[in-house]
Amino acid sequence: MTSLSDFLQARLSERRAQQLYRSHKTLAAAPGPVALVDGCELITFSSNDYLGLATRPEVIAAQQRGAALGAGATASHLVNGHFEIHQQLQHKIAEVTGREAALLFGSGYMANVGIINALVGRGDVVVQDKLNHASLIDGGLISGAQLLRFAHSDVAALERQLRRARAAGDGKILLAVDGVYSMDGDIAPLAEMAALCGKYDAWLMVDEAHGFGVTGSKCCPCAGSAAAAGLDQDSAPIVMGTLGKAAGNGGAFVAGSQALIDYLTQFARTYIYTTGMPPAVAAGCLRALELMQQEPLRQTLDQRIDYFRRRAAVLQLPLQQSTSAIQPLVLGCEQSVLAVAEQLRNSGYLVGAIRPPTVPAGTARLRITLSAAHSEAQIEGLLRALVSALRSVEVTA
Repeated sequence: MTSLSDFLQARLSERRAQQLYRSHKTLAAAPGPVALVDGCELITFSSNDYLGLATRPEVIAAQQRGAALGAGATASHLVNGHFEIHQQLQHKIAEVTGREAALLFGSGYMANVGIINALVGRGDVVVQDKLNHASLIDGGLISGAQLLRFAHSDVAALERQLRRARAAGDGKILLAVDGVYSMDGDIAPLAEMAALCGKYDAWLMVDEAHGFGVTGSKCCPCAGSAAAAGLDQDSAPIVMGTLGKAAGNGGAFVAGSQALIDYLTQFARTYIYTTGMPPAVAAGCLRALELMQQEPLRQTLDQRIDYFRRRAAVLQLPLQQSTSAIQPLVLGCEQSVLAVAEQLRNSGYLVGAIRPPTVPAGTARLRITLSAAHSEAQIEGLLRALVSALRSVEVTA
């Protein structure tokens, strides 16, 4: 028999040989967007803090005030860990998303697993995009429902799977998709998907982890991609969002009808059986959402995205077709991605080097993320450093 130690070392050696080994970067503090990373000052283009709220003094001050309520929630929400600040945050999330109610979770992963497993099980079907986040995929697998997947954002392929699911029986059908895809930055065709859900009597669940706060509609400007697609509570009944990206804090939520929230409170195991969100985090999230509503942060981010893409086009950088804050540059080769990322770091810029299994084999990439806190000068510097790095390692993207 192979010892545990031998097994671990063999798998780790395999990862290193494949250029897929991951290691931590240690930051002295949250990037704003300049950060001290492993002792070196770098301008970061790898954070999901799309609105720059993680370092806003008002948000930090709110967290400090929230900490006066206690270092932790001390128990699960349903035992005695639900505070008034949690209730206020849930009301604010419902307001921002244009939904009747909302429920807090410890993380986006816990939210997706909990929601899916509460809604479907054996005899039901979960339909998912092939590029869905791992938490959606794992939620579907754990549920015991039949899992059907379709080619990325392919509406015709989706309809074939929905037709197949409906023909299989009278079980429930849940369509779960990302609103904005975390590695490609593209937006799902949600209006068409919602129409198909109506046709095949399926429920639409939208993961707004990368859409909440940075896209929306005229009436709900920060609600996310479902709102941007014109979908209301009836057409997009299950909306999940995270509070650790555009909101700059931590935790997650689901928003929808009061009946949905009441149901998940009773049946979502990842909500019921875990300690509540620390009150300091809830207070920081609440202030961050207020700033989203009060300040033109989303408009500033849109300007930064537009500037980046216009200048990248002039420099002939072959970006993906993304209009979001996520701007991937696919190089394909893991070694090339690591080499370019290292060159950028030497030039003073931190950019994520994303490799399989996070993305499909052959699509290793630089994941450039923009923030409302970036200046045009910082973006210009990154672009010129990127051109130089691509040349120095002889990469043809």
